[in-house]
Amino acid sequence: MRTYIGGHQVVSDTDFVELALGTPIELWLGVEGESEMERAARLAAARDILADNPDLPDRVSQVAAEAIEAFAPELFNVIPLVRPAVRRTRSRKGAAA
Repeated sequence: MRTYIGGHQVVSDTDFVELALGTPIELWLGVEGESEMERAARLAAARDILADNPDLPDRVSQVAAEAIEAFAPELFNVIPLVRPAVRRTRSRKGAAA
């Protein structure tokens, strides 16, 4: 089955996030080995995008919530543990300790 967002085919998880948000992931997370100048330029671009799209953080939260909801059964695939029977002793009133 193929998935499309806005007419673009999604071929990876990264594609899904980038197409859903409209920005590359690297813009927000950075890349390994980037220089201070590259980092400053990336952060300036991110600030401009947030200024132009004040609803972007809400969209990011929505995408994250939808992803968690879609994959929750796999994320929380736990096996219930059986609790061992606990043998209770009867306390005696007035018994010396």
